[in-house]
Amino acid sequence: MESTNETPDQPSQLEVPKTAPDETGEPTPHPSPQKTSRFKVKIVDELPTGTHAKDRMSMMEKCDNFNDSMHVTFGQNTHEAVPSIAYYRNIFSTTAEAKRRPTLAELHEPKRMDLENSSPEEDQEIGKVVQGVGNKFGWIKGVLVRCLLNIWGVMLFLRLTWITGQAGVGCATIIILMSTVVTVLTTLSMSAICTNGQVKGGGAYYMISRSLGPEFGGSIGLIFSLANAVAVSMYVVGFSETTRDLLHDHNLIMVDEINDVRIIGVITLIVCLGITMIGMAWEARAQLILLVILICSIIVLIIGSIIPPTQEEIAKGFVGYDVTTFKNNFGPGYTEGESFFSIFSIFFPAATGILAGANISGDLRDAQKAIPKGTLLAILITSIVYIGLVWLLGAVMVREATGSVADYFPSVINASMALTTSMPGPSLASATNTTGPCQIQLCKYGLLWDLQAAYVISAFAPFIIAGIFAATLSSALASLVSAPKVFQAVCKDNVFPKTQFFAKGVGPADEPKRAYFLTFFIALGFIALGELNAIAPIISNFFLASYALINFSCFSASLSKTPGWRPAFKYYNKWVALLAAVICIAVMFLINWYAACITAGLIAALYIYVSHKNPEINWGSSTQALTYKQALQCTVKLLSIPEHTKTFRPQCLVLSGTPDCRPALVHFVSHITKNTSLLVCGNVIVGNQEENLEQLTSTSKDYTNWLLKQKIKGFYSPVISTSLRTGAQSLLQLIGLGKIKPNTVFLGFKSNWQKDTSSSVVDYVGIIHDAFDLNYGVAILRFPQGLDVSAALNQQLQNGKKSQKPSELTIDEAEPLILEESWESKDSEKRKSIEKPVQDSTALMRGHKPGSVIRSVNAFQEKQAKGTIDVWWLFDDGGLTLLIPHILTLRRQWERCKLRVFAGGKKDQIEKEKISMASMLSKFRIDCHSVEIIPDIGKKPTDVSLEAFEAVVNPWMLHKDQDKKDFPGYITNEERKNLKEKTYRNIRLRELLFKHSMDARLIFLTLPMPRKEACSAYMYMSWLETLCNAKELPPIVLMRGNQTSVLTYYS
Repeated sequence: MESTNETPDQPSQLEVPKTAPDETGEPTPHPSPQKTSRFKVKIVDELPTGTHAKDRMSMMEKCDNFNDSMHVTFGQNTHEAVPSIAYYRNIFSTTAEAKRRPTLAELHEPKRMDLENSSPEEDQEIGKVVQGVGNKFGWIKGVLVRCLLNIWGVMLFLRLTWITGQAGVGCATIIILMSTVVTVLTTLSMSAICTNGQVKGGGAYYMISRSLGPEFGGSIGLIFSLANAVAVSMYVVGFSETTRDLLHDHNLIMVDEINDVRIIGVITLIVCLGITMIGMAWEARAQLILLVILICSIIVLIIGSIIPPTQEEIAKGFVGYDVTTFKNNFGPGYTEGESFFSIFSIFFPAATGILAGANISGDLRDAQKAIPKGTLLAILITSIVYIGLVWLLGAVMVREATGSVADYFPSVINASMALTTSMPGPSLASATNTTGPCQIQLCKYGLLWDLQAAYVISAFAPFIIAGIFAATLSSALASLVSAPKVFQAVCKDNVFPKTQFFAKGVGPADEPKRAYFLTFFIALGFIALGELNAIAPIISNFFLASYALINFSCFSASLSKTPGWRPAFKYYNKWVALLAAVICIAVMFLINWYAACITAGLIAALYIYVSHKNPEINWGSSTQALTYKQALQCTVKLLSIPEHTKTFRPQCLVLSGTPDCRPALVHFVSHITKNTSLLVCGNVIVGNQEENLEQLTSTSKDYTNWLLKQKIKGFYSPVISTSLRTGAQSLLQLIGLGKIKPNTVFLGFKSNWQKDTSSSVVDYVGIIHDAFDLNYGVAILRFPQGLDVSAALNQQLQNGKKSQKPSELTIDEAEPLILEESWESKDSEKRKSIEKPVQDSTALMRGHKPGSVIRSVNAFQEKQAKGTIDVWWLFDDGGLTLLIPHILTLRRQWERCKLRVFAGGKKDQIEKEKISMASMLSKFRIDCHSVEIIPDIGKKPTDVSLEAFEAVVNPWMLHKDQDKKDFPGYITNEERKNLKEKTYRNIRLRELLFKHSMDARLIFLTLPMPRKEACSAYMYMSWLETLCNAKELPPIVLMRGNQTSVLTYYS
């Protein structure tokens, strides 16, 4: 790198120290002091220069050791990492190895011996740049040349004369300008995308997939590959038509016109395949040679138009520059079956050449600079040439001519006068007033009928033939390279199954030779059509769909406003990109509406397939950014929307611990929230943060994935706290965002409360109090076999595959009632008899279980048998106890279960109250199978029931010699006396449940309200135990709303 003597006001490149070699390996001259970089960074030399060098050198010598240390070892003798591009590389980069920077834990945690003794020098090899593989092209050879050849292509000499004759000079110019507008806008969008980061192989597919995700990317990748493969056949057919015409001019016919094109096309395609199989370098050299030939043929055509025509050329329609001819050719002259958009569909495939450079993005030295520069310049040059040639053709050649000299020169008549007075006007329909040879006999020459009209105009016809060969073969080669490259990129990303076979490349340039053969056979099939005009409209829709998605990708990325969207190319606008996408779609339907529908349907089908397959790919697409932005905007918008009863939905916080420990509880609640409301699985890890931090951070993703695999749409939220209750308080207070926050908390019943410590029981009941304090509805699920499968999981942990601390076990610390009798005991010897460990509750459910079947795991995953859901709506809590059972009946798993509502009433008014309840349910639009009024809820329980309750409550009575502070949660005699009526009611409810709901599939029962300071923890747990601890009963949900209406009968 050479240093310059720029002033401080002049920007210059950042200089490197003298000891650093430049790209050639030689040391660079040291920069002058106080230079300014192109980033306006002041550069100060470490070494002295100028008149005071000696003084400064003496000072430097005194501080030699310090300066050497700072200069040489900065960033080396520390675990901190200096900024380097190697840290930002993708780990799958093929051009350089990714380098790992120190983690936050390595810098923040206390030093360990292995870190203290290590040195960053050990990692110097990591991140080194790998030597370039294969041939890399610059913007001229890689983009400009390819785009020029592809855009000119087969249209330049074989169809431009016909397009001019059909559409006229004016409409043909509009067609070219329309194509130019579409391609320029698309190129601006493409330039913005490809300058927003390193572009790898795959071209348009890579840009779309990384912007819109694998769904759109995979869809368009397949279609774009197919379009390029079909384009190969189009260019080869163009070449074959020219060769066939040359053979026919010399009376050389193999079979017939169509079959001759097919035979020549197959031979040409095999030759092109051979060139591409040799390698990209040979293909690039061939492209340069073909470009030179093509440019020479254009020059020869222009020169020929200036040379005065002969009588034979005049008879074939070439009259030289003539104003009358230009006027006659300016308007359209469509033949039968043709229109503006049919002509546009024939021409537009020429515009698809703008992606020729982008398609080999992986073979470009600097795709970010090469693609915008080369593509835009190619569009400018080709558009000027196309428009110039259209105007030239319209000025020098008429639409129709017989080719017979006798028709135009019967006697000594001025050739040009005779011709201009006999040629038709702007359209065939308007030529009724003219009398000429073409009205009485078939014409074979002129712009409309002679596809080889360029031969007649050219100064040297063989050059036009060479130009046609160059244009068609170069475009065929470019497409034959593009299609496999794009398809290989799709296969490497593994978006579609069983495509990895075509992802494998050969040689240092990773040539997709397998994909070459696939493209060859696709092109071979379309060559069998043998008709250029039949092939061109097919690929027009495919390419327009690609253009539309490229433009939409730019719009989507701009709209997301993600900080990662920072394109170096600034000349784009998101609304212009959206307009371009709409134009592309509109043109698709205008060209051929049913082909556009097929294209759109194919993209939609592939999109749905990829979405359903859900490949494990994360490219940081704009779709993800837009999803976040929309979610954030909607969440903020909800803040200004007042709550209404009609829009209420149960948003549930499930205190499940780790979700796989209580899968039945999580699955049950997921039936309530499924796809319509919030579900959060909360886990309290009891302990201090330092000891449990690793567990908190390392398991969150695992349990989130567990929810996804179970197809449960919910969140996992762990928290570390010193106690279970304080952790639950944190969850209750902080879970959610704005209006997207839980309003109902679900717990599992604490079935081991009689064996646990009193502090744990107090915490459990305290959580219920805290939920009511924070205006939550509360639901407690009791399953006869228990909910907690952590005992089985812990068995595996004891075998050494994991380590679960007691602090993990939260909320539902159930004794192992999950399994059969062999697991009901806590005897350790019985647990040791289980030899086969399990990984999670899913494995248990699938049969890989220790011992016997766990019945609770899949209790709510299968479709429930026909039966009833009994709702004991005893007290009005706002309607939550009624709403949630109704929601369950709408789910597939519970659709065979009908609601049966039980309510309390007076014995002498049963029918009246039944009618009143049925009427209220009807107004609420709750479909109810039957309504039952229970008149004897207030009746005294039987002596057997009272004795059973005494057995439950007696161990927790506070005796006179006991201090309440030492026995928290215990029951006093005064409390028992005050709550006698409520106690009797709960015992009586147990009897009624056995009487009326034994055959139900699920029971909902109003949860007793634990009044603060009036009901102790053990009294409340005794009530709950009495209500729902019975293996003979079906699962019971004790539920109470927050006394706010969640039902309304107003519209």
